[in-house]
Amino acid sequence: MITNRAARYLRSARAKAGLTQRELAKKSGIPQPTIAAIEAGRQDPRHKTLERLLRACGFEWDVHRIPGSGIDRTLIADQLRLSPTERVHRLAVGYRSLAPLRGILRPR
Repeated sequence: MITNRAARYLRSARAKAGLTQRELAKKSGIPQPTIAAIEAGRQDPRHKTLERLLRACGFEWDVHRIPGSGIDRTLIADQLRLSPTERVHRLAVGYRSLAPLRGILRPR
């Protein structure tokens, strides 16, 4: 979840820059209520928005994607708990449930 991290980064950067939310809003062109919502963790900013806010505070934001981050591993773990036979059975049940759509959908 980026919200809590974004809130911490933004609050910290703004404090280090010695800016109020109103001043940051003026420098960044992003409305003060939006900044307040991000800092309170009520709004999840887009990457570009957070980058713009941090730049207005005089900081650069360098993002490095970590392979596999953002993946819900619970579904993977659930599948791995099944035996191969159970996995094939579930796949077959899912395939059969799509039978009514076969006449509607055409392969490309």
